[in-house]
Amino acid sequence: MNAFILKRRAVMLSAVVGASSMFVAGGGGVANAQATPVSGNAGYYRFRVGDISATVLSDGVTGGPTRVYASDAPEAELQEVLRRAFLPSDHMTLNLNTLLIETGGRRILIEAGAGGTMGPNAGRIFANLAAIGLGPADIDAVVISHTHPDHVGNLRTADGGKAFPRATVFVPKADWEFFVRTDPDLSYMPVSEDFRVRFAAAIKSSLEPFMNDVELYEAGAEIVPGLTTIVASGHTPGMATFLVHSGNDQLLLTADLAYHPIVNVDNPWRPGPDRDKETALASRRRIFDRAAADRIPVLGFHFPFPGLGRMLKTDGGYAWVRANWQF
Repeated sequence: MNAFILKRRAVMLSAVVGASSMFVAGGGGVANAQATPVSGNAGYYRFRVGDISATVLSDGVTGGPTRVYASDAPEAELQEVLRRAFLPSDHMTLNLNTLLIETGGRRILIEAGAGGTMGPNAGRIFANLAAIGLGPADIDAVVISHTHPDHVGNLRTADGGKAFPRATVFVPKADWEFFVRTDPDLSYMPVSEDFRVRFAAAIKSSLEPFMNDVELYEAGAEIVPGLTTIVASGHTPGMATFLVHSGNDQLLLTADLAYHPIVNVDNPWRPGPDRDKETALASRRRIFDRAAADRIPVLGFHFPFPGLGRMLKTDGGYAWVRANWQF
C-alpha cells in the first residue's frame, strides 16, 4: 500500500478516535454490522433533530459481490482495503436503514425497505415498528428517495395490498417515468440479465398498489415542514437525498450516493449500479462537501446500523466518522 493511502488511513483513524456524537439511542446493544443481524438485538435507534423525534428502523440486510459496489477499484488495492477493514473479500453486506420522523403530528417513514425483493434477510421493518409500539397503519406518509426494490419492496403486502394502508407515498417523478411507466433499459447494471429482469419486475410489483394515488415530486421540494428533498440524480434519473431540519439542528440522509463507507467514502470507488456515473459522482461530491463543510450529521441508508456519523474532508476525498453509540 502506497504512502498516500497510509497517510489517509492515519487521518481517518485519528478522526474516529477523536469523534464524539450528538445522537441519543433508544434501543439495546450494538449488533455486528458486518454479519446477518442476530435475533434479539435491537433493530431501532432513537434520537432527535431539534424538535423532531427520529428513529432509525432496520429492515435487515442485503448485499452482493463487493465488485458491484466498487466498480473501478484496482483489484489488489480493493482486496487490501477489505482485509484491513476485516471485511470478506467477495461479499459486501449492506444494511437497510429506514428513518421514521415524527413532526407536526404526523409519522413519516423515509424509505420503505426491501421486504422480500432483495434476499432473505430483509423485511424486518414491521417487527421493529412493533417494537416501538407502532404498526403500519400508524404511518401517515412514506417518502422514497428512488425506486430501486430495496427502497420500495415493503410497500406491497403478500396479497397485493397496501402495506401502509393510510400512508401517502411520495416518489420522484423522473424515477416513476423511467422505472414504472416504461420497460427500463438496465443494461448498465453490472449483474446478470436474469437479475435485471427480476429487479425491474420487483419495482413495478412493489409500487402497483399505489398506481392510482402516488404523489410524484421533483427533488428540491419540501415534503412537509422539516423535510426537504435535495437533487441527487445519477444513481437513478430522479434520486433525491433528504435534509431533516428543526431549529439549528439538521440531519442529511444520503440514500444511495454511497453503499458502504469503506469503498465509497473512505475510498473514492464508484458504485456499479449508478446509471449515469459522472452525474452520480458530481452529486456525491456536492452533497458530501456540504455535509463536511457544514458539519451536518449524516445517515447512510446502507451503512452499518444505525448508519449515523459525519463526513470528514481529507486531502484525497472523504472519511467516514461513525457516531458513537449513545444509551
